[in-house]
This record gives sequence, C-alpha cells and structure tokens, in this order.
Amino acid sequence: MTREAHTQARPARDFQEHLERLDRAGLLMRIDRPVNKDTQLHPLVRWQFIGGVPEAERKAFLFTNVVDSRGRTYDIPVALGALSASPQIYAVGLDRPVEEIGAEWNEAIANPVEPVLVDNAPCQEFVETGDDLKKPGHGVARLPVPVSTPGFDAAPYLTATLCITKDPETGARNTGMYRAALKATDRIAVRMVARPGGAGGWVHWLKYRERNERMPIAIALGAAPPIVFASPQKLAQDLDEFAVAGALAGAPVELVRCKTVPLEIPARAEIVIEGWIEPDLLEPEAPFGESNGYVALEAFNMPVQVTAVTHRRKQIGRAHV
Repeated sequence: MTREAHTQARPARDFQEHLERLDRAGLLMRIDRPVNKDTQLHPLVRWQFIGGVPEAERKAFLFTNVVDSRGRTYDIPVALGALSASPQIYAVGLDRPVEEIGAEWNEAIANPVEPVLVDNAPCQEFVETGDDLKKPGHGVARLPVPVSTPGFDAAPYLTATLCITKDPETGARNTGMYRAALKATDRIAVRMVARPGGAGGWVHWLKYRERNERMPIAIALGAAPPIVFASPQKLAQDLDEFAVAGALAGAPVELVRCKTVPLEIPARAEIVIEGWIEPDLLEPEAPFGESNGYVALEAFNMPVQVTAVTHRRKQIGRAHV
C-alpha cells in the first residue's frame, strides 16, 4: 500500500468505528448473554491465549450485557482483545498490512503530526463532578471495570489506559499505559513504573514533588487505535505520543481541554477520568495478575483524587453502533 493510498484509507477515527471494522473483517465476537465482570469476563477471553487457539484465529470480544457478583447490570459494554489479540487485529487498527507496520512506526516517529485543539467533544457529552462522584454506584463505580485475575487481584483494574500528564517545567506532554486500581467511587491508584528511571508520568510526578505541588492527570479509555498504540511506546521523553499517533492516523489527533484539570484529552475517546495526584502521598496497591503465571505484589503507588468522569452518551452496546 502506498502512502497516498494510506491517506485515503485511514485508521478508524474512534474506537467504535474500529469495532465496526473488526466486525466486518470477522474478527469480533459479540457476547449478548449476561457475563460476570468479576469472575467470568477476563478468564473467558484468556482461554484463546492458553487454550490452544491458533494466533490467526483469535478474536476481539465485545460484551454487551455486563453484570457483577452483586447482581448489578451495567449499561456500558466491555471490549477485550480489540487492539492486539492477533497481528491481524493490530493491522486493522492501523489500516496497514502486517508486513508494513514496522516501517509505518519508524516513519511516524520520524515525522510526527501535531494534534489540534477543538471546542466540543463526544467524550464530554456526559459529565459527572463534585459530590455526585461520591454517590454509591457513581464516579468510577459507574464503569464496568473487570477483575483481571479473579482470586488474585486486590481490586478491579483499568489496564488499557491513556494516562496523560505534563512536565511542570517544560509543558511537554506524556501519555503512558499504566494500570489503575479502583479504590473508591472518587479515588483510584496508578502505578507509573514502566522503564528504567521511571515512566514519563513518574518523571513528571517527581518534578511536582520537588515543587510541592499536586499533579493533574487525565485517564482516557477507548480512544482510536493509533492513539492507544502510541501510549505504551518507549519514546523520547519530550516526544508527544499524540503527535506520533497523528502520523500513524494520517491526520492530526483532535484534543479537547479537560473539565476540571489543566490537560488535553482525545476528543473522541469513550471515557475520561480526571483528577489530581498529591506530591507527598502514596498508598498500597496490588497484588495484580500482570500476566499468566505472574502476580505483582503489593507496592506503594500514586492515588488519584478523581474530580470528573466524562463519557459519550452513545455507548457501544446492543444497537452495535
């Protein structure tokens, strides 16, 4: 595929469009029966990785009828394996043949495309702030976050995150993929250690700690694949992941300002959590099943005081939008 053809057939602009493309390619398994997010959801998907399913036959899963062990039914669906369960799924996310992906990454890193700021965004169609976050079943408890490794994890965890922070000295933005444990309706705990010397968010937090200032953070969930793919990459500390994602996407990433913290977020994300991390406070976090056969033990990591939860009103659900 030539670069000219790539600009005409770009990756999906948002996660919902990406799921539609996976469905058309026969790579999406839709589950409409009730599935318990605390005991069943992750183990069901994990079977295709440990149960002998050939890599080329692996699927993405969309659970549209999510319940928990207390009998609660959620109106937000859960997608698993929709980004990189197989090379074919990853290739759909970049709209490139598998054999061209490496070269595409090198090109994007060498020629980033700066993001653009917009005034209105789908990810802020619903906004919850203030005392509403503390109500039972509200705040982050509104989200159907699965238990990744039942019987071992200390809490439900967000895993495919875009944790967005900024350097307080230079203003350079960083986006990292760090696990986040739910602790209360308005509090989560984030683990920012993913590279020698600390991940970008950790480096930013150290600078805020030296200044004795709290650090703003935004966690976006369900962005377009190029944005999510850029998040965990070990790029140069001052290279904006959104700019690399823009090059991968063939168009600038649209950002919008957060409602309660001074950061910018992907305008077409599904869900965003906003909050603050204090400079002098750590909390116990984990254990957490990092991968098959390995459990990360308890450690002290950064709690986030949640100040807003926003999301689209038009969810991926029974209408299969």
